Amino acid sequence: MSRFEFYWPWMGLLLLLPLLVRYYWPFPPPKEEERPELKGRHTVLLHPALVQLQQAFHADRPGTPLATRVYGLLLALLWLGLVTALMRPQWLEVHTQVKTEGYDLMLAVDASHSMDALDFTVRNRQVSRMQVLKGVMGRFIEQRKGDRVGLIIFGDQSYVLSPLTLDRQAVHKLLDGVVPSIAGQGTAMGDAIGLGVKKLRARPEGSRVLILIADGESTSGSIPPLQAARIAAHEGVRIYAIGVGSNQEDVQIIEQGRLVTRNDLGLDEDILRDIAQISGGAYFRATDTDALEVVYQRIDELEKSEAEARSVLIPTPLYRWPLGLALLCLLALGLFPDGQRRVLRTVSQ
Repeated sequence: MSRFEFYWPWMGLLLLLPLLVRYYWPFPPPKEEERPELKGRHTVLLHPALVQLQQAFHADRPGTPLATRVYGLLLALLWLGLVTALMRPQWLEVHTQVKTEGYDLMLAVDASHSMDALDFTVRNRQVSRMQVLKGVMGRFIEQRKGDRVGLIIFGDQSYVLSPLTLDRQAVHKLLDGVVPSIAGQGTAMGDAIGLGVKKLRARPEGSRVLILIADGESTSGSIPPLQAARIAAHEGVRIYAIGVGSNQEDVQIIEQGRLVTRNDLGLDEDILRDIAQISGGAYFRATDTDALEVVYQRIDELEKSEAEARSVLIPTPLYRWPLGLALLCLLALGLFPDGQRRVLRTVSQ
């Protein structure tokens, strides 16, 4: 429900400042006996009808002039407007986020040095595993409308680049910025699975999905991949593994600016199949054109989870109104000092 409030209500204590100044620092007129120029003098009023004159002045005692009262009112309004502006009045409008149903998908992307291997050919041109990975997962992210997608990269260690979010474009841009070896030279596949399970287990059961994209070789990390898969199965997280790479013995890769050939960068499909089987998911090859469609179908068979409804109060500042009142009072005080209209005179020479 919309409402009005002050962001700094305690600033209202400044309204008492003029009263405190008036009480503790009074400015009374000097007494006659304290004025040295009047010392020893006595004032005597001579009038033939002094009693009648005194009664007349006593009966028609003048009040406070109107100009003086208006001047005091303008000063009070000026101070009230300034203090109210300092209290930062605002109107809070309630905005409720619409509930949406979807799946919770966490992408775990291999960003080790082996993703620089050139074992794919597109239009007679060699491309790296990372380029194929970005193309495959880019299409995947674009198709997951209404789903919450997160991104994890892993090398020697695993890192969360994006938590689960509905902003698929932001996740896609983060994925495009990933380069091989950004997280180290090794492959901590088990740690990446464990981190993904940690982020997904807080979500409702039935829609927890971890998409693992790797070449199958785990060379570092503190958690073995198969043990991490068992933890995922216990937490109800399904792992869909996508293998990126070829079964060639000799694979070309760029190292230190040179193209070299290595025989230890082959795709290990067995471990990826075991991870997917243990967690209740499935394994696919990145080169399989129907792989993504099958992944879509498997995910769509799961139970959707509902995103939490969040109410946000959007503030609209209102300090301009009391500040404008204070400026008008200040202008009036400048035009009518001491209750008299200011007259501007030009001096002619």
